[in-house]
Amino acid sequence: MDTIVEHSRQLIEKGSKSFAGAARLFDNDTRASAYMLYAWCRHCDDEIDGQELGFNRAPATVTEPAEVRLARITAQTIAAIKGDADHPVFQALARVVAKHEIPARHPLELIEGFRMDVEGRHYQTADDTLSYCYHVAGVVGVMMAMIMGVRDQATLNRASDLGIAFQLTNIARDVIPDALAGRVYLPADWLSEAGLSGGAAIADPANRDAVFAVTKRLLNEADRYYLSARYGLPHLPIRAAWAIAAARRIYRQIGFVVRQRGARAWDSRAGVSHRGKMAQAFLAIVSIGRAHASRAIKTPPPRDGLWTMPGLGTDGR
Repeated sequence: MDTIVEHSRQLIEKGSKSFAGAARLFDNDTRASAYMLYAWCRHCDDEIDGQELGFNRAPATVTEPAEVRLARITAQTIAAIKGDADHPVFQALARVVAKHEIPARHPLELIEGFRMDVEGRHYQTADDTLSYCYHVAGVVGVMMAMIMGVRDQATLNRASDLGIAFQLTNIARDVIPDALAGRVYLPADWLSEAGLSGGAAIADPANRDAVFAVTKRLLNEADRYYLSARYGLPHLPIRAAWAIAAARRIYRQIGFVVRQRGARAWDSRAGVSHRGKMAQAFLAIVSIGRAHASRAIKTPPPRDGLWTMPGLGTDGR
């Protein structure tokens, strides 16, 4: 048994049932690399937030300042990129970046996203929020695409779009819990237009209608990125395309749930039932078949107006 892959699998099974379900659709090699990349992402996220597998730890168990924890995972990540790691999740990262020749900049971009949270970054504009979404999720989409063998810029941009869409959905789902924790990711410009300012105003039940109006605007933005991401699917191996299409459909469904609930969107955490996930995975088969069939005859629309990851081309494809 490959103990690093098994350890990573256990983390994903406990920490993200949605991602674990989608990962089962990959071939064995892709699945193993996806598990290992996720294990590192999950560990770093938990370290920064003082959580375990996405759940809060008892306050007494979190004694180090977030800045110290950030410095530690940064040093461990840099060492892992160089092939020097002794912790299972960093050994997992070391194997993934070496096997798939993932540039060092990409794991470090995710670390920069964690830094934004530690520093309490202020998101004044939609571009500021989109930059955050890229650093904590879009770049994960890029690394996942590289695991699947993608290297062309146009498809990597589409992979980034999907990660950004996922994170915009996360923000919409967790607006109130985040505000109560002192984190505001909705663009301050949009909040100001709605007569809102700061986390206290967002968390105030009297402002739910206004908060939902801004959140709906964010979900409309997410839809643009979900749509763009669809055009990257035909460029993935068929099983990988199915897994990603299923994840895309399932996560987008969370946004639909938030929309349907309206101002009561945060009475309970929005999610998708097991039956709903199975249905979306089935529908993904149909969409992948159509996408691959049309690849040779249909030119994807340009990515006009979409946020593009730094350092790569902006030709809009």
